[in-house]
Amino acid sequence: MDKAPSLIVCEHCDTVYRRQPLARGEVARCAVCDAVLERHQWLGVDAQFALVLTGLIVFVIANVSPIVSLSLSGMTADTTLWGAVIAMWNDGAQIVAVLTALTLFFFPLAQILMHGWVLWFARSGLRAPGFRQAMSALVRVKPWSMIEVFMLGVLVSVVKAHTYFDVVPGPGIWAFGVLTVLVTVFASHDPRNLWDVTREIRT
Repeated sequence: MDKAPSLIVCEHCDTVYRRQPLARGEVARCAVCDAVLERHQWLGVDAQFALVLTGLIVFVIANVSPIVSLSLSGMTADTTLWGAVIAMWNDGAQIVAVLTALTLFFFPLAQILMHGWVLWFARSGLRAPGFRQAMSALVRVKPWSMIEVFMLGVLVSVVKAHTYFDVVPGPGIWAFGVLTVLVTVFASHDPRNLWDVTREIRT
């Protein structure tokens, strides 16, 4: 199959454009449907891999550390994300518990691991085994990661709970804060450039 690396196709309306070099911060948009065609890639493959590795470490810390501690009349209680999920399940909110586990644990973890997998091979200029499936899955999983929404909800809850309890933010909430920043950086970076900087592994 012939390749045309100088061309780019809008994934929403199939309009074909000739690729233009982008300056830092620039975004190319489709003139027909205004969809994003391409973003300037300001991070190299090694820097992306370092961010993903950092994100994995912070993700583990966020999920094993208490999010907040609540104190009232000398009694203190704290919980982790999974403690909150189990509490919701036991209180009869099984659907909410499952959605919370999926959007705050499984989908973000899958996103981090798949991104790390393709970047590990991309550092050598190669496409990882299952590269096409991983890239397709990354696009599908990305909208379901709700860490930013969770962080906003926790902050609102902490402010409201402070009226009735002594609230002390735990290490988990700080880790989720750092993870939110990392997710924002990932979201601003288009992984599709990996198609251009890697080649198939020849067997």
